[in-house]
Formats: sequence, C-alpha cells, structure tokens
Amino acid sequence: MDPKTLIVHKGGCHCKNVRWEVDAPSSVIVWKCNCSDCSMRGNTHFIVPSTQFKLIGDCEKFITTYTFGTHTAKHTFCNVCGITSFYTPRSNPDGIAVTVNCVDPGTLTHVEIKQFDGRNWDRAKTRILVSCGES
Repeated sequence: MDPKTLIVHKGGCHCKNVRWEVDAPSSVIVWKCNCSDCSMRGNTHFIVPSTQFKLIGDCEKFITTYTFGTHTAKHTFCNVCGITSFYTPRSNPDGIAVTVNCVDPGTLTHVEIKQFDGRNWDRAKTRILVSCGES
C-alpha cells in the first residue's frame, strides 16, 4: 500500500459517547506539543483537513469546547469522560487534530513522533512557515 493512500480510521473518547471517522494514511507523523494545554493533557496528535473528519451519530450533544488566549484553537472534549479525542488546532484552524491514542487499534501501521514548541508558539510557527517557504 502506498504510504500516502488514505484509509478510514475510527476512534473516539473513553466512554464511546463521542465517535468519529478520519481519512488518513496508515503511517502518520504526530506532534507532541508542549503548550500549556497539550502538556497538561499529554496530547499527541496528527492533523488532517476538516473535510477528512466526520462525527458519527448524534455525538455532538456530548462535546464541550474550551478556548483560551486567542480563542483560535477549539479544545473539544467529551462532557462525560473528559477525553479530548480531537480538536481544532491554533496552528491549523481549517484542520482537525486527532489524538493518536484515541484511534481504534488496527489501522495505524507506523507513528513517528515529532516535537512542537507550542510554549513558544510565535517562534515555532515562524520556523514552520519558513521551512514550508511561506515566510
């Protein structure tokens, strides 16, 4: 299978009230962020375009959203078990950050972990834009 081929991954929160599907490769790069929120939650995630993510069933009634600072990031979590299985990241407000540990077992074949310096967000964002030729 081509590593860029998208497959359907399913996942959700601990109590299974929040469930979703995401189209992503079987091999993903995940980001371990050290911002104040991610470091407290131990969040490690990969980001996909929002068009590749969909909620399953009527789980929206179990989702609560928390914002702070610029209010760009939308930190969503289950209002029953408290797990953040996905959220809208500040670094990519048109995408969805999927918590890698919330993906159901069996579809991810490789996970590479990279560090993101969210504690120094403006400097880290500049480095990403420069490396992508968007400065």
